Amino acid sequence: MRRTLVIFLKEPRPGRVKTRLGRDIGMVGAAWWFRHQSARLIRRLGHDRRWRTVLAVSPGREGLASRVWPAHMARWPQGPGDLGCRMGRALRAMPPKMPPGPVIIIGADIPGLRPAHVAEGFGLLGRHDAVLGPAPDGGYWMIGLRRSGRAVPAGLFDGVRWSSAHALADTVASLAPLDVGFAATLRDVDEAADLHA
Repeated sequence: MRRTLVIFLKEPRPGRVKTRLGRDIGMVGAAWWFRHQSARLIRRLGHDRRWRTVLAVSPGREGLASRVWPAHMARWPQGPGDLGCRMGRALRAMPPKMPPGPVIIIGADIPGLRPAHVAEGFGLLGRHDAVLGPAPDGGYWMIGLRRSGRAVPAGLFDGVRWSSAHALADTVASLAPLDVGFAATLRDVDEAADLHA
């Protein structure tokens, strides 16, 4: 049972990534910030031998062919749909040749994220069916499933109000009847105020 860390990424193009941040600091500045933030995160987490790292990229073929991301890292297209559809797809059926075992999904916009936080998440999956890493705004920066024994709930992510203060609570409800553990609270960057914090 191999651990897999999936980093959700978007091609860092102005107007297509971090648009809420872009409304505050400009679309070019937001894309520049995301490009450099995600590169630092991949360097920090991508070579840890405790898990395999996969980059889940968007948009599809364009993201897979991007030269922005390290060429040696495994890539997988997120596919169509809202965030819940794309994460559900990653949690249910990872790419071909992906070994069974626990999977954690993170975003690339969490400056404080360190390998110890990911290790904590995988440790929690040793005691819980699912794990979430809360964010101060009511969302979350990490979701993971043990992916052994109990099936992924059919209604996973149904009714989740994305980009709202209800996203975490809605996701917990959609995970029922799985047992959920909670990792450390970390801040993601959605707006300029998050950068200053």
